[in-house]
Amino acid sequence: MCAEHLTKRFGEVLAVDDLSFALERGTVTGFLGPNGAGKTTTLRMLLHLVHPTEGRALVLGGRYEELRRPAERVGAVLEAADFHPGRSGRDHLFALALALGGARGDEGSFRGRERAARTRVDSVLELVELTGAAHRRVGSYSLGMRQRLGLAGALLGDPELLILDEPANGLDPEGVRWLRDFLRGFAGEGKTVFVSSHVLAEVAQTVDQVLIINKGRLVTFSSLAELTARLTGGVHVRAPGIDRLQAALEAEGIRSTLLDGAELLVDAAPSARVGEIAFRAGVPLHELVPQSSTLEDAFLELTAEDAS
Repeated sequence: MCAEHLTKRFGEVLAVDDLSFALERGTVTGFLGPNGAGKTTTLRMLLHLVHPTEGRALVLGGRYEELRRPAERVGAVLEAADFHPGRSGRDHLFALALALGGARGDEGSFRGRERAARTRVDSVLELVELTGAAHRRVGSYSLGMRQRLGLAGALLGDPELLILDEPANGLDPEGVRWLRDFLRGFAGEGKTVFVSSHVLAEVAQTVDQVLIINKGRLVTFSSLAELTARLTGGVHVRAPGIDRLQAALEAEGIRSTLLDGAELLVDAAPSARVGEIAFRAGVPLHELVPQSSTLEDAFLELTAEDAS
């Protein structure tokens, strides 16, 4: 899946501004940005629900509207409230499965298609762990259960690509862990996940890479490890003769802050570099610990810079 110079204007409002990226198969990508950054508009352009003003959005090598049997290749959940409250969860999925079979133009009797649809519905209900609540009306479902039901609908066609908007919203801690494991397993089969979320702590445990936008523009697109390593939080040092080490660091143009006792917090310097300077200064180290940035730290720093 990729975007090529994707741009969308709504009148005088520039919602997405020359956005380009490409996702590899077998990966989970977190799509991040502040409210109003253009994430939902981007997702809708990928799914041909909104037409771009300029550029193009491609999924699995072509435009979504040009894909043959798109529901079998792309599963998407953009809203968790698109259900008839009076239907049971199973009936909701059964109607979707029948429509999917009709869109495919499956041959055979209606009863045959009906049996196939019921088999697939039972399979996805088990997959999202909703079998026990499948007979209940959707109107009685919690938000987390509706999230699972929406995901079940997206999985009916056994897609190669999942596009999800805030899928962890409303899930309890057990449900969040289940979702994390499911997405990692889905990508482990060589498939692709593109997930928008505000739950940065959970994103950090789930994704391979992050795509951050702000005001419709690309801020960064990199692996999670590269991003947090690039925005390092410094190095924590504990050693006797800490004053000598601080002076040696300052002589190399490296700033540091003296903490209580024989401890030092060194700003934005690799731990190997600090160790080398300590060795040359004859200061024995008792502790040398990199203070890595979290995804939340990186997100706030990058979006603040972009907004300024």
